[in-house]
Parts: sequence; C-alpha cells; structure tokens
Amino acid sequence: RHVIRRVFEQSSDDTYVASLSSRTIAYKGMFLVGQLRSFFEDLQDADYESAIALVHSRFSTNTNPSWERAHPNRFIVHNGEINTIRGNADKMRAREENMESEYLKGELHKVLPAINIAGSDSAMLDNAIEFMVMSGMDLPLAVMIAIPEPWANTKNMSQEKKDFYQYYATMMEPWDGPASILFCDGDCMGAVLDRNGLRPSRYYITDDDTLILSSEVGVLDIDPGKIVVKERLHPGKMLLVDTVQGKVIDEEELKERYASRQPYGEWLDSNLTELSSLKIPNQKVPSYTPEECKRLQKAFGYSYEEVKTSIMNMAKNGVEGTAAMGIDAPLAVLSDKHQNLFGYFKQLFAQVTNPPIDAIREEVVTSTTVYIGADGNLLEERAENCRMLKVENPILTSTDLLK
Repeated sequence: RHVIRRVFEQSSDDTYVASLSSRTIAYKGMFLVGQLRSFFEDLQDADYESAIALVHSRFSTNTNPSWERAHPNRFIVHNGEINTIRGNADKMRAREENMESEYLKGELHKVLPAINIAGSDSAMLDNAIEFMVMSGMDLPLAVMIAIPEPWANTKNMSQEKKDFYQYYATMMEPWDGPASILFCDGDCMGAVLDRNGLRPSRYYITDDDTLILSSEVGVLDIDPGKIVVKERLHPGKMLLVDTVQGKVIDEEELKERYASRQPYGEWLDSNLTELSSLKIPNQKVPSYTPEECKRLQKAFGYSYEEVKTSIMNMAKNGVEGTAAMGIDAPLAVLSDKHQNLFGYFKQLFAQVTNPPIDAIREEVVTSTTVYIGADGNLLEERAENCRMLKVENPILTSTDLLK
C-alpha cells in the first residue's frame, strides 16, 4: 500500500493522497471549523462511529496555506514548530542510501526520498514517522526516536533508557522545537510534548472511559462530576491509548520495554568512541608570534572591533558581552572580505513564539553532542550502527585536533 501510494504521488508534483489506510481516514481542507462537517457529508451520518478522533485547526505560520498542508497528516497532528527542520530533512536524505528494510525489501527505492521538502515542517515530520512505521517500526517507537525526552543530563533515568536513546541518537537527531504532537495509526493513539514543554497539552479521563486531550481546558463541555482524571502532559513525556486492549498504557512501562529489547549498552561500549577519552599525543604544541597571530586573525575574518568588544571582554570577565543594535554590515555570503565562520549563521524561526533557552541554567534539555562516522541503518537494530566518534562540542580545540 505504501509503495503504491508513493509511486503514484511521484508521478506528478500536483498529486497528493490524503490517506490510503484501512484503519484511518483523514478529513482535511482549508476550512473554518464549522464548515468541515458540511463539506464531508459522511460526518453528518448518525451511524458513523469511531473510537478515535483527532482534530486540529490552525493558521499557517511558516509556510503558505494549501490544502495538502492542512492538518491532520497521515500519522500526526502538530501544534508548534520544528526549529531544526532543515537539518532534520537534509540528514534524512543523506542517510537514505544506507537504509535497508525487511518490510520493503527490493522496493525501498520506490518510496524514496522519504521526505517531501516542499511540505510544511509538520508534514516532513509526518513523512519521517510514516517512513519508519511502514518499514516495520512500531508507531510509539518511531515517535520516541524522532522526539526523544531529555536524557543525556537527566539523573533519575535508568541506564537502559539512556543507552537506548544514545544508540538512536547516533542515527537521528531530535526533531526539536515547541511541539505538542498527537499521533495515531488506527489502533493506538498517543500524544507527546517537546522536551522543553513549550506547548501546552491537558487531558481528562471520564467515568465512561473517554479520554479528551487538547491544548487547553474547556474545548468540550464535560460534566465535572464525570471526570475521574485531570492531568497535563509533562515535557518530553508520552501518553498512549491502546484501543485494541482498551486501556491507557503506562509510559514508563512502554519505554522500558523498548529500551530492554536489545543490549544497547553493550553495543555502545563496544563501538562508540568518545573524543574526550582519547589520549593526547606527546607532541610539542606550536606557538605563534604576534605577527603570525595577526596574519591568522585576518585570514579567518577577525576584525579589530570583534577582538576589542567581544573576545577581550570574554577573556577578562569570563562572560559574553551583551549589546543590542542593528547590523549595517553586508551579509557574510555576499561579502568580498574574509568572514568569521559564525557570520554565516542567521536565525530562521518564529522568534516571537520561541522563548530564549539558557543552555547553562537549562542544561537538562540542551546538548551540543555530535556523532561523527559512517551512518548506520536506522531500520535495522544492530551493534555496528553506533560505530562512531562522540564529540561533546562541535567546536574543536587545538588539543582536540591533536587527538
């Protein structure tokens, strides 16, 4: 089914299939909320019943509105923004040639590329999750990999779970940003919140075993006397309902089950090398004369103003200088002069709705770790996937380079 749909979609840029599933139907359109039921007449039928309903109404923020970009997507609805979307999509494309799937054996090439870069950030995340699920992965597992909870600096987490998250971190970076995400495959329905908890999600469970989750309280009129559970979704946590078993799945039980499926810790110990553990060769570190130092500063784009106002201030006081003013210099990419590396990086997200994150005070939810090496096969769990070099900081010092 997935192969047929992808081949059909790739036959024309104007082709989009809202849903081709035996268990779910996606109703979408550029409507006001009250118009949806009038347009899709089957929703007016009193005999039409479903155990699950996911509804999301929103305005386009980062993309132009279009019918195919309307929610729901095939597996998720998403309130928020994926700030890392460009890197996530590029990395997914780069790793495709190393991927193999028993479920799509001999036909994997027909569904690639997995990510449609013309879609919205929500649509691209849905593409990634759909690709993993259709390659044989459980939907909750795919969501755990794409949107992991903060694990690297969390003290009250089992080592098994940390090993699980680190194993998959070598093959997929977090799809990060303010996000409240609902996901469904027709049998299970769940919700997950970004690791910073920057988008709200609250839920009720009533005495007739109905679960209602929304971005705020009061979306539906519920008799307070019928509510038996009133809770909110916590940062990085997952809520999962299995309609086949008819129960809410305990999050810790679910994640520990996935974390204990393979000896991830042993695989990491045998294959992952940390840069910090490598010994420094016993070689004399070269020193530079003042003239050579000035020559290198010019070659790498350091200006007198940067040295005086930024670098000297950090060297003397141990803190980064704070200033606010317009930038009257040309863009680094358009300049004829040597530019500092950092001059090429500009913010590209909805800054108003993204609160500033302090990497020092909020170290539990931030990480600068980079994994270097041949990409593993995300779709098949094996020890060789994590044969990589772990670098704690993407900026290498002279000492790091000696290693």
